[in-house]
Amino acid sequence: MKNRKITSTILGALLFVFGLITLFLSSAIFLDLFNVREQEGNYVLLVVWANWLCSLLYLIAAYGFIKRKPWTFGLLLASTGILVLAFAGLLIHINSGGLYETKTIGALIFRTVITLIFALLAWTGIKKRERKHTTI
Repeated sequence: MKNRKITSTILGALLFVFGLITLFLSSAIFLDLFNVREQEGNYVLLVVWANWLCSLLYLIAAYGFIKRKPWTFGLLLASTGILVLAFAGLLIHINSGGLYETKTIGALIFRTVITLIFALLAWTGIKKRERKHTTI
């Protein structure tokens, strides 16, 4: 039991840091902090908005991990869905001839995979445990 609590706390801390980094980077583009817009080049606003929204969900889900709340899985699954929709929007943008950076594709895939991994960890570590305790 103590190992599970430590694991969920570590996962929550990692997700919190990931959420803060995501919040900072997407907000920096919106507010043009430190001349980030110029450094990012041809960013796609839909992707930046999706990342910003997911960053807020990551921060809430980090709390859920630490407190072992069953809704953590749902938040991370919603974040994964948002990122998949953003990827579809990015592909439409690209096929329409819109400007973009190739690194955006890789970054969006990376973020989606990381979010899905956190969602699966929430499912196996929290949600599944919750279901097991309610059936007994």
